[in-house]
Amino acid sequence: MVMKNTSQSFFGILAGLMLGALILLPFHYNLFASDNPAPSVVVDSTPIVRDVHAGTSYAPIVKKVAPSVVNIYSSRTVRMRPMPNPFQDDPLFRQFFGDQMPSDNHEHTRREQSLGSGVIVTSDGYILTANHVVNGADEVKVALGDDDNKKFTAKIIGTDAQTDVAILKIDATGLPAITLGDSDQLEIGDVVLAIGNPFGVGQTVTSGIISALGRHGYGVNRYENFIQTDAAINPGNSGGALVDANGRLIGINTWIATSSGGSEGVGFAVPINMARGVMTGLITHGKVSRGYLGVHPEDVTPALAKAFGLATTSGALVGDVFSNTPAEKAGIKAGDVITEFNGKPVMDANSLTLMVSECAPDTQATVKVFRKGAAKTFNVKLGELPGENPQNENGKISSNSPDTDALDGVTVEDLDPQTREQLQIPDNFKGALVINVDEDSNAADAGVQKNDVIVEIDQQPVTSAEDAVKFAEKAKGDQILLKVWRRVDDFASTSYISVDNTKRKK
Repeated sequence: MVMKNTSQSFFGILAGLMLGALILLPFHYNLFASDNPAPSVVVDSTPIVRDVHAGTSYAPIVKKVAPSVVNIYSSRTVRMRPMPNPFQDDPLFRQFFGDQMPSDNHEHTRREQSLGSGVIVTSDGYILTANHVVNGADEVKVALGDDDNKKFTAKIIGTDAQTDVAILKIDATGLPAITLGDSDQLEIGDVVLAIGNPFGVGQTVTSGIISALGRHGYGVNRYENFIQTDAAINPGNSGGALVDANGRLIGINTWIATSSGGSEGVGFAVPINMARGVMTGLITHGKVSRGYLGVHPEDVTPALAKAFGLATTSGALVGDVFSNTPAEKAGIKAGDVITEFNGKPVMDANSLTLMVSECAPDTQATVKVFRKGAAKTFNVKLGELPGENPQNENGKISSNSPDTDALDGVTVEDLDPQTREQLQIPDNFKGALVINVDEDSNAADAGVQKNDVIVEIDQQPVTSAEDAVKFAEKAKGDQILLKVWRRVDDFASTSYISVDNTKRKK
């Protein structure tokens, strides 16, 4: 099963490949100046009446909300590299053509168009849609309802690729703005309607239920908290409305999981509460400012729960605390398990990330953690999420010890200056470098990788390869708990790995 965005392209992939590699022409747009007034949206947080004896028709709801859903046509100019003659260097052809060999060395451009949907959220022309519907566009047109004869030129106010949300503005007043709901009150099984323009056939309504909430881990967006629905969503539905049984907007349709290219009953929408926060930031300040705690959270696996003496796998394990961050200043440490944030339970690493990101910078937050069998509460003043991933700045040490076997299939050595420079390992950082992991080992199964730096074994600091071997040989119990430092591209952090110590692989 593959993931597929639900905006629809008018040009096939094959044609693009035949025309050569495409380079987008640059497109620039200006955000509104900072400190603009917040959009005047209508929000209804009244709980829905969940009555199994509801009416037999959704027509009243459709009549109410359909005028608020628009068709979006975006276009961009693409530049095609020159196509050299494949026989340019062939001596036989040169013998006949000489320097007059036919060749197309001219750069060509063409227009690429795509189709999506959007939702009017204010009467003066603000429209919510999906970022991938307008990403890279140099012209965006909006048609109200099915009236393609009257299109408005839309201005891109701002986009947020992290949530796949974009906000447009058209020059119009008295528009039929939709009422926003409260996505935090949704329940699995609630009836929903999806409205958009699938395949360019015109405005279409499909019905279904909420199949799941809080879906994440697909790698589609950085901040994932998707509403899953079985209401049919197809290419062209992206950016369209997902509404509840009262006709309130509760999600922006964004992508589908499909093996055929069409709807298979697994569609996803960005919750309106998340989209609304992004929209407000883009309109009022020209950007989205997110809170920053300064930790690298990870999920609590059953093995880690056992190693840390936890009763459940709920919570977010702090794998690393970055230097000079709110978390470090408040006293939060690596190995803490964050169980509550501002009074709300933290279920896993993703839920903590979402909770923090939805807070404004400088917000005072309370963080409850489990540390070595005891609960502790910290008051933290959140910072602002940096533009790039923070990097660990802990210290390191070097020596020239020979390779040594440890952890049955893991080969380690001391850190040396050349390795530090190559792997960008911070100065004064202590640990044992993993130079090989037998693929048929318990360590490999647990996730230990080449170029990891082991900094702890069973919560004992590792300063050298010798330490790693010694602590591994003395390790007792069903699991060996490792703390490793790892760099992936420009991001580096430490995390915990629990390795099975009950059997040896042969």
